[in-house]
Amino acid sequence: MKKPALHWQILIALIAGIIFGFIARSLSFESFVIQHISLLGTIFLRLLRMVIVPLIVASIISGVTSLDQSGGFGRMFTKTFIYYIFTSLAAILTGLAAVNLFRPGVNTNLGFTQVPEGLDRSVDGIGDTLLGIIPLNPIESMAKGDILPTILFSLLFGFFILKTPDKYKTALTDFFNAVFEVMMKLTQFIIRFTPIGVFALISKMIAQTGFDVFLPMLSYIYTIIMGLAIHALLTLPLIIFLFGRIHPYKQAKAMSPALLTAFSTASSSATLPLTIQSVEKNAGVSNRVSSFVLPLGATINMDGTALYECVAAIFISQVYGIELSFTQQALVVITALAASIGAAGIPMAGLVMMTIVLRSVGLPLEGIGLILAVDPFLDMLRTTVNVWSDSCGAVLIAKSEGEALKV
Repeated sequence: MKKPALHWQILIALIAGIIFGFIARSLSFESFVIQHISLLGTIFLRLLRMVIVPLIVASIISGVTSLDQSGGFGRMFTKTFIYYIFTSLAAILTGLAAVNLFRPGVNTNLGFTQVPEGLDRSVDGIGDTLLGIIPLNPIESMAKGDILPTILFSLLFGFFILKTPDKYKTALTDFFNAVFEVMMKLTQFIIRFTPIGVFALISKMIAQTGFDVFLPMLSYIYTIIMGLAIHALLTLPLIIFLFGRIHPYKQAKAMSPALLTAFSTASSSATLPLTIQSVEKNAGVSNRVSSFVLPLGATINMDGTALYECVAAIFISQVYGIELSFTQQALVVITALAASIGAAGIPMAGLVMMTIVLRSVGLPLEGIGLILAVDPFLDMLRTTVNVWSDSCGAVLIAKSEGEALKV
């Protein structure tokens, strides 16, 4: 009997995890799920994170050197940057319109008892965030898993390989191409265990939180979901169809394994290996484009996170009865864009970066406690939108480069 396609395996694992988590909570053995079953999910995430840094370094350097000359590098970088900024800004404006239309925080009286982990480390200014992109020690940044400095160093290293004499250029290009091939083989092996990891992660979340936590926050959740849905199901499909004549449904089908993994792991970086595989094998994007566009997108293109930060900040102001002026809301938009670029592609990174947005307009940081309970679920949704936007950017840029796609 033929084994189901990977996206079907992941979907089955997702549904099974929800059912198992609910049963565990109902029959009071949720501690077993949280302490033991969740280990399978933790192992899966650690395996994915193990390959992230070497995969990013090898794929970016390989991608840059495959552009052959600085003109190709500049063209690709410009297209990628414009797409990422435009879609992130579109997402934020969608969220801004939704939160002002539905006003979920008005007449809402909520208590908060938790403080998010890492809050004390997240109050650096935007300037510090931007300075952090430049690594003092590239090797240390790679060892610590700091993705933005790693990406910048890899881009520069790949670019200046093109400036060396042919003898060295050929040797270095062949070396990083070989490393990339090995990393992709290793990644494909790890991806086979995705359904097991998804089952463990989802069952843990349901066993831990249940469904009661969502009831007091339904209006806020609804506003976030509406904003994300408009951006993911209307804005991005229109962009790839109008500018690239790419069929949105075929693209979504091609990306289904990566999107389901993004939802279950809530991590753009952890999903990156599967995103690259889906874009190349299912959508027909060349490695030349995917290895350049997707690692950048997994770190700096956070459409879902940007939308969420805008909505959450204004929701908090509404709960506290603070009316933000047009200028203050514009500042929220600008800061949310900058914060989303600086957010790491890891679970709940957007929640920590939220402190920058709140401080920009003088809102109390304690307001984060209002949204903490439902954030894990919303994190899964916004990460899925992040990965969907990355994939749309990859196929759009590939089409602009004259590539023949499968979508």
